[in-house]
Amino acid sequence: MCATAFVWDQSRYPSMFLLMDARKAIVAGSIALVVSLAVASCGSAASPEVGAGPEGTPDPALLVGRAVFVDRCASCHDADGSGTGNGPKLNQGRLSREYPDAQDALAVIANGRKRMPAFGGVLTTGEIEDVLRYINEVL
Repeated sequence: MCATAFVWDQSRYPSMFLLMDARKAIVAGSIALVVSLAVASCGSAASPEVGAGPEGTPDPALLVGRAVFVDRCASCHDADGSGTGNGPKLNQGRLSREYPDAQDALAVIANGRKRMPAFGGVLTTGEIEDVLRYINEVL
C-alpha cells in the first residue's frame, strides 16, 4: 500500500473549507474571550490618572511615576495599588505608613526585599522617587 498525502480540493468541496474557516473563527474568538476574561479578572482596569495641578496641567513627575507604576508595579500590586497575591497593598497611604522615611521605601524599590525584585539597575533614582510620589499622592 502506498502512502500518499491527502489534499482537499477546494473547488470540489467548497463547503468543507467554509466549515474549516468557521471552526477557525470560533477557536480564535474563544481564545480572545478567555484572554480578555483573564485580563479583566486580574484586577482594576487602569491605574488612576494624574489630575491637573494648580497651573491646570498634571505634574510631570507624577506622570512619570504613573508610567513607571503601570509598567513595573501594577502587575504585582494591582493597577490601583490594592495588592494581589504577588504583592502587598500600596494604596490608601499604606506605603507611607509602612515606610515613614521615603529613603527606606526608595531602598526597597532599588535593592528589592523578599519577593520584591530590585529595580535599582532598571530605574533611575528620579524614576523611583516619582513612582513613590505617585503611590503616595494619587493611589
